[in-house]
This record gives sequence, structure tokens and C-alpha cells, in this order.
Amino acid sequence: MEALYQKDCYLKESQATVVSVKDDKFIVLDQNLFYPNSGGQPHDTGLLIKDDQEFPVVYTGRFGGVISHEVAMPGLVKGDRVKAVIDWDRRYLFMKYHTACHILSAIIHNETGAQISGNQLGEEKTRVDFSLENFDREQIQSYEAKVNGIIDKGLPVSIEILPRDVAFQIPSVVKLKDAFPPDIEEIRVITISGVDRQACGGTHVANTGEIPHIEIFKAENKGKNNRRVYFRFRDD
Repeated sequence: MEALYQKDCYLKESQATVVSVKDDKFIVLDQNLFYPNSGGQPHDTGLLIKDDQEFPVVYTGRFGGVISHEVAMPGLVKGDRVKAVIDWDRRYLFMKYHTACHILSAIIHNETGAQISGNQLGEEKTRVDFSLENFDREQIQSYEAKVNGIIDKGLPVSIEILPRDVAFQIPSVVKLKDAFPPDIEEIRVITISGVDRQACGGTHVANTGEIPHIEIFKAENKGKNNRRVYFRFRDD
């Protein structure tokens, strides 16, 4: 079952066939436009349209390796042809936040050596967790200008689907080697030109110039060596 967003994050709609329906509301399609909730990025929402009837998609998740779409009303059955349409404003917002998150994470790692331990994208704000013993709030605040500087350069962002052995030649991917099950033959790699290259399954913009400037508005301790910063997009 093909995940269309893996290769084209800008695809807004597609045709699909219903493969299965559970409890009148959990829909599995033969190809998936909607991003499932995972990796700190919230799920897509939108519509499945059969003829002239709209079935709102309220949640998308991956269960047992299969992407399932929860719709708000019954009516779809196995074999139905539908048009899938994502809520583009929501998707595009998360694309911008996710790429900004990679930029900030790369700056933190390059300047401190800290390992990024987690992130969570949100509609109003995003957070990044990292392992760091010494917590310099002024230093954290300085990252804001550095992220915005990279945004202003308009750097290209590319997606590659690489064979496992090729991906493992990338130093940043090798660090995550143990996280990939042996049966994973291909690895998706996101490259921000000259800034970052990471294995990632999320959606991203094609150029850093699409991202608004960020502001880091909160930094806090979350344990002995765990630090957390929050950022959001500025209006300017």
C-alpha cells in the first residue's frame, strides 16, 4: 500500500480504492495520501469523497504497519472508489514546522554535540528535546537568529529513498542504525542543503525560504540531562 506523501509532500488529492472497512469508520486504502500520526508529526485530516458524498477524515494512524483513516460517518464499503483530499493548510503548516525543527536540531547538535531525543509538532508551537548537561539560556536564544538566517538563504530541501546499505554510509543515519528493523530495505532521507541530512518519514517543504521566521519563546529543564525548547512562527 503506497504512501504517496513519502515522495510528494505537496500532493493535495488522489484517487484510491477502499481495501477494507472496520466498524463502519476505519478505512484502509490501496494508496495513502494522508500522513499518519507518527514521529512527532500530527496526522493529516481532510475528506474521502465518494460520488458527491463527503466522509470527513478525523484521524489517520498506522496500526500493524497499515495506515488507517478514521471517518466521521459510515457509508463506505470495500471496493469503493474515492477521492482523497487533505486539509492542505494543516499539512503545509506541519511541513514548515517539521523542516524548521530539523534546522534547529542541526544547529543544537553542531554547536553542543547534544543528541536530539524527541520533538512534537503543533499548530501553535513546536518543541525539541535534547540531551545536554549544561543549559545556557542565552545560548539557546541565540539559535533563533541562526535558524532564521538559514531560512533566509532559501536552501533546497530534498527527499531521497535510498537502499539500506547506501543510507548507512551517511554518518547521521548510521547513528540510528539500530532503530531500523532488518527487513527495512529502503530508508527515506531528508537533506537540507549544507545544513542537515537525516533519516525521516515526515513531510517537509522543498525550500527553507517557505518557512516563516521562528521565535524561541521558552526553554526548560526536563530532567538531569534532558532539555526542551519551544518555538513558534512569527507574524512578520
